[in-house]
Parts: sequence; structure tokens; C-alpha cells
Amino acid sequence: MVAEHIANGMYGLILIEPEQGMAKVDREFYVMQGEIYTDAAFGQHGSHGVSVEKLLNERPEYFVFNGSVGAISTLHPLQAKVGETVRLFFGVGGPNFISSFHVIGEIFDKVYDLGGLLTPPRQGIQTVLVPAGGAVITEFRTDVPGNYALVDHALSRAERGLVGTLIVEGSPNLEIFAPMPDSASTGESAPQPAH
Repeated sequence: MVAEHIANGMYGLILIEPEQGMAKVDREFYVMQGEIYTDAAFGQHGSHGVSVEKLLNERPEYFVFNGSVGAISTLHPLQAKVGETVRLFFGVGGPNFISSFHVIGEIFDKVYDLGGLLTPPRQGIQTVLVPAGGAVITEFRTDVPGNYALVDHALSRAERGLVGTLIVEGSPNLEIFAPMPDSASTGESAPQPAH
């Protein structure tokens, strides 16, 4: 069945640029979100078969970016430098779930809904809905260093493997963000940054 092929990774993105091309950016990344329906429990090691029952009941064992747990966090985190503009081509292979795509700590400067480049982008968006079988193009400028988490804002999916990392290196900009003092050095508990 088609849904089984998709759940096994038969999806991708194709970009058709306008004749004049797209504006230049410093970094471009391709990220796909998918679901995996296995006959073994989440986290169990070894070879897993497909569970058609879980697929038909829309109960995936794994939610993943780029095909596997850790693909863009521990294995191949995304890399950028402070001051660079990042473009993310983000798609949802599905086969069943919508994504509430978000980069924790960033606001998208531009969002091309459904990957459409013929209409003006939306601006200043923090979370964008992407349907199964759909895509979006987001752009943002990195202003401060840090490790930024790419997530589906249905955050329990992170516990099933769906988290990525954008590592931004460079000098801090204390006018934008100053880390709180470590609780060990002050004797007090440091407040956690707001999300």
C-alpha cells in the first residue's frame, strides 16, 4: 500500500526555483519529517519489520527527521555561524501527521507557505503548520551562538526521536541575549530561559 511505502521513506522534496533564482543566503538545509511504524517497541535494538496495524491506526513508534533518530542532532547536526542567514527547506513525508515546525529560540524572518515562491513570504513567524505531503521554506538570521533545537511543536514527538540541532558558533551579542549566571557560582538557582 502507498502509505507503507511512504512510511518506509519513499518521499522527498523537489525545488522548482523561479527563473531568476532565489535570493542568496549563507546556509541552506534540507529537512524531512517522517513516521516509522515498527513491529518492535520504540528504542529496541535490532532489525524491525513494519507493523501494518500500527500504520493503519496511526500509531508510529518513531517520528524522525531525515530518516532516523539523531540524523540531524547527534549524527549530522546542522552548522552555521552568527550573522549568517539560514534557509530551511522543510517537508513532511508523513504518511499521516501534520507538523507544527519550529526552531526553538528563533523567529522565521520569511516563511514561504507550502513551498510557494510565487507569492510574498509571511514574516515574523515562530511556528508553521506543514501538512503531510507538504513543504515550507523558512529563512532566518542567526544573531547569537548556541544550540537551537528543530522540533515539531507537538513536543511529545521529541520523545519518539523527532529533534534536530542547529549549532551556531560565533561571538555573543549581549544586547540580544545574556546567559544567566550559573547557579553554582551564585549559590542561587538560575531562572530558565523562556520559550
